[in-house]
Amino acid sequence: MISSLQSATLTKMANAIRVLSMDAVQKANSGHPGAPMGMADIAVALWKGHYRHNPSNPKWINRDRFVLSNGHGSMLHYSLLHLTGYDLSMDEIRNFRQLHSKTAGHPEVHVTPGVETTTGPLGQGITNAVGMALAEKLLAAEFNQSGMNIVDHHTYVFMGDGCLMEGISHEACSLAGTLQLNKLIAFWDDNGISIDGHVEGWFTDDTPKRFEAYGWNVIRAVDGHDAKAVDAAIAAAKTSSKPTLICCKTVIGQGSPNMAGTHNVHGAALGEKEVAAVRENLGWTLPPFEMPDDVYAAWDAKADGAKNEADWNTQFAAYTAQFPQKAAELTRRMNGDLPANFDEVVANAIASCVEKKENIATRKASQNAIQAFAPSLPEFLGGSADLTGSNLTNWKECVAVRGNQAGNHINYGVREFGMSAMMNGIALHGGYIPFGATFLTFSDYSRNAIRMAALMKIRTLFVFTHDSIGLGEDGPTHQSVEHISSMRLIPNLDNWRPCDTVESAAAWAHAVKRNDGPSTLIFSRQNLPYQERSAQQIADIQRGGYVLQDAADAKAVLIATGSEIELAVKSAAALAEQGIAVRVVSMPSTDVFDRQDAAYKAAVLGKGLPRIAIEAGVTDFWYKYVGLEGAVVGIDTFGESAPAGVLFKYFGFTVDNVVAKVKATLA
Repeated sequence: MISSLQSATLTKMANAIRVLSMDAVQKANSGHPGAPMGMADIAVALWKGHYRHNPSNPKWINRDRFVLSNGHGSMLHYSLLHLTGYDLSMDEIRNFRQLHSKTAGHPEVHVTPGVETTTGPLGQGITNAVGMALAEKLLAAEFNQSGMNIVDHHTYVFMGDGCLMEGISHEACSLAGTLQLNKLIAFWDDNGISIDGHVEGWFTDDTPKRFEAYGWNVIRAVDGHDAKAVDAAIAAAKTSSKPTLICCKTVIGQGSPNMAGTHNVHGAALGEKEVAAVRENLGWTLPPFEMPDDVYAAWDAKADGAKNEADWNTQFAAYTAQFPQKAAELTRRMNGDLPANFDEVVANAIASCVEKKENIATRKASQNAIQAFAPSLPEFLGGSADLTGSNLTNWKECVAVRGNQAGNHINYGVREFGMSAMMNGIALHGGYIPFGATFLTFSDYSRNAIRMAALMKIRTLFVFTHDSIGLGEDGPTHQSVEHISSMRLIPNLDNWRPCDTVESAAAWAHAVKRNDGPSTLIFSRQNLPYQERSAQQIADIQRGGYVLQDAADAKAVLIATGSEIELAVKSAAALAEQGIAVRVVSMPSTDVFDRQDAAYKAAVLGKGLPRIAIEAGVTDFWYKYVGLEGAVVGIDTFGESAPAGVLFKYFGFTVDNVVAKVKATLA
């Protein structure tokens, strides 16, 4: 609470944010000063009065989480981090938006200490925060004991009109109300301005009623320039059994005598003349990038942060003495470490696949892998966007998450984008490995969240089933053609398209073990045959591509993925009958294969041999492997509605066509 502080002190603390923000934007001649200047008083109320954090240890497990969903206002966050004592120097503030600075144009996790998620694409920050709040709630239910609430923190979000206009905010905030995430508190910066001007021409929602309909606690009509009023609203929000929206009426660019309240202050430097006018208006006499000692003293959170963490450490020590296994488990999971026996679990799962030799859809093989891994991975938090029975992301022991029930499987509803960005928030919070599923064609809805996961280098697992024209009668709206290739263009994203049970288990294992980025796991609707392999070939699956079948004196190489491996193997047999020996390469993950050393890649693909790629999707991607002299059996149109077998024949995925392509390439 800030009730003991003088109003003049609170105003000066807020003005420090305003001045730092406008000066940094002015020096960069780029940025967004309006939101930081308008939300400065809200920031004082939250960060001085309620936000529990330790600037000396930004990764303290039980810290509150703060998300600036309107990430274009990044100087607000950087000002707060600098003033409260994080490792973010004034030199970094001066270096705002410059190459390799810690103060990028939008906040970036793992770049700036104290930033919890990368924001900028509007609506995703609030959605990440919903995931964080859900992770906190589930961990608390699992680990807290009577009198020992070792997982007990809030998630706070700043957001503007833009976040509320984005459809993803509807998806996430609706689910947050249903799940009763009462430790989620969001602040709506209701300034009525977006880039194009006053929003009444395009945004007239009754936002408070909208959130009340979601099941939120709504605190209306708070003066966003009265820190004590905001402080009281936060205190009230903490007593609610629902997530809370605090509606803060503000003036964008507050403090600017000539530009406040206009869209001109939203996304551009104020200009030297207006910067000087702001200084005069605020009574701020210091030059740019100088802060008075009393401001630093008022903002400094290091002592309180150290005490908060020390008190928690004392509680956790007592918890550890009483519940040593739970304490060790929580520590392991928050550190992102896997169980010590996980390699053994994977080996056993793959051995079971080899023993059973099942000819099943890889979506079912995926479920089998989940079932094999889940008992050893209590951090698994699965889900589906209303397609659980089709995606098969549930397992025998899983428990559905409900508002009044903790569990480990989430029914996200028809919210593909919301699901994906929520999973990013769950992964960022720590303690869980989230995975969620939909049909591959709906990866389009999820795409920007997938990109953000790759940018943030977090372990989010995106599961996609019904991966091609092989899903059949649902037709071209549901048949993925361009999706796999387009996702292969995203840096730092590993895409896996396995061909059978063994590759499916290996793909899951690789995705789980990877701790520096996300993965997609892409599976078929239709049954696919089991492929025989040696132990070395099984090990080489982890390298993304390997020789599945070789032939002495091979004349060409067939490269395939997923369901088209069956076609490659049958085509190799037909060619062999005609005296043409070929090698078959399975490449379930081109991304992982591309990271292998040159010698390995050459050994797999062969030197000087013609190459023919086979995949039920667009062809352009594959020319990087086959060259302009090679050939690709693919599909460069949309699909059709018909049974899968009819479609594969219609689009040329036949042995006869592959054989003809090989012969033409060799001619």
